[in-house]
Amino acid sequence: MRRIVLASASPRRSDLLRQIGLAFDVIESGVDEDKVKESDPKFLAGQLALRKAKSVAGTVSNGIIIAADTVVCVDGRLLGKPEDADEAAAMLRSLSGRSHDVMTGLAIIAQPEGRIETHVECTTVHMRCILPQEIDWYVASGEPFDKAGGYGIQGKAAVFVERLDGCYYNVVGLPLTALWRMFGSLGIRIWEGAGIYDITAPNHQGPASK
Repeated sequence: MRRIVLASASPRRSDLLRQIGLAFDVIESGVDEDKVKESDPKFLAGQLALRKAKSVAGTVSNGIIIAADTVVCVDGRLLGKPEDADEAAAMLRSLSGRSHDVMTGLAIIAQPEGRIETHVECTTVHMRCILPQEIDWYVASGEPFDKAGGYGIQGKAAVFVERLDGCYYNVVGLPLTALWRMFGSLGIRIWEGAGIYDITAPNHQGPASK
């Protein structure tokens, strides 16, 4: 039986996979993102996703491994996850009233064939001017600290965003249409039952209940 495995502990990515009805297991890759030194954000996102997928593929003999990595870039500068409140506030100030790019690298490995499909999705986010008091309010909410760029568009920071050029789900962390196309490129037709899941496996994540 073929499993679908998400090589990420991100609750947002898990939520999005459940949203499209997939059942899957979660196996963290253990890849240290900070050790990958690369100045080009698009290349970085793609390389990190591929490394994560390959790391988990070594432990899965028969399955479909999905890995992703999201980076935020403003004026050519990468914004990671803020380590403290001061850094989170500084990131939000740098994004206020401006546009920035969010890039998510995707990698899928189909085992046992070892077939690989990769893609990098880019979305431009246009933010309105954010008041200092709003930045303080948002940082105090605790939302920024596990998110690249220091904000989550699916949360309270939605009120800071004027418009998007590109995929909304990419900014959340998993571009669903791109993912679906990658399944097709690999000959994986979820709607035909080609993605068969081992529901007895540990860390199994079924579709969300209605």
